[in-house]
Amino acid sequence: MAGSALTQKFGATVKSWRNQLGISQEMLAERVNLHRTYISAVERGAHNVSLEIIDRLAKALEISISTLFPESELLNKGKIAVKTNGHSHKLVEVLLVEDNPDDVEMTLHAFRNAHFANHVQVVTDGEQALDYVFCRGKYSRRNAKNNPQVILLDLNLPKVEGLEVLGRIKADERTQSIPVVILTMSQDQFKIAECLQLGAANYISKPVNFQRLCQVTHHLNFQWALLDAPKSRFQTMKQNIACRTKLPNFKSL
Repeated sequence: MAGSALTQKFGATVKSWRNQLGISQEMLAERVNLHRTYISAVERGAHNVSLEIIDRLAKALEISISTLFPESELLNKGKIAVKTNGHSHKLVEVLLVEDNPDDVEMTLHAFRNAHFANHVQVVTDGEQALDYVFCRGKYSRRNAKNNPQVILLDLNLPKVEGLEVLGRIKADERTQSIPVVILTMSQDQFKIAECLQLGAANYISKPVNFQRLCQVTHHLNFQWALLDAPKSRFQTMKQNIACRTKLPNFKSL
């Protein structure tokens, strides 16, 4: 099945650099540790590519990731759009909950390196996060149907701790299907296990960089990064949660 114009441009770029290196699809596939038919599909623009594969392709082609996104319509669409502490009538696809400005910038930098075009909403405490998710306070006019496609959640938050934010999101049937990725500087396995038991999809150690983003976003493919994603994009993520127990009885919102 033919891919979008965007994925076709990406595939053409991969093919061009492969030809410049003078290697066959088989040789590129071997470098990336994939089957030749996968490389063929990528070059035809018929395959959505994960962030991890983009990184591996760049290394195999001996170029930077940004080189795979030339100065064109592709790159222009790959610029990240950020909304901070305010509501927007546009669909916000990523909610970043982080109170440290330096960590916010490093996370957004990782998104830029990944050429995410999705809007990122930044909130700086747990109360704002809950207000945003449940359309309360200054976010009361936000369309409740436009839930974030993924939430990046710091645990050490002012006002309402991240663990409680996670629990409330997962305890409510309106929001429990939203994938939540935990941002943490701690390697406390007990706390990480507790997050997974509450329903977190994964966790990532701070500071966030492109490689770590790839590790936890293998469900986010090229189409999601550069185009609008189908609403069902993350519905299968719940199947991959390692630990699942009954959620605690959090107070009603």
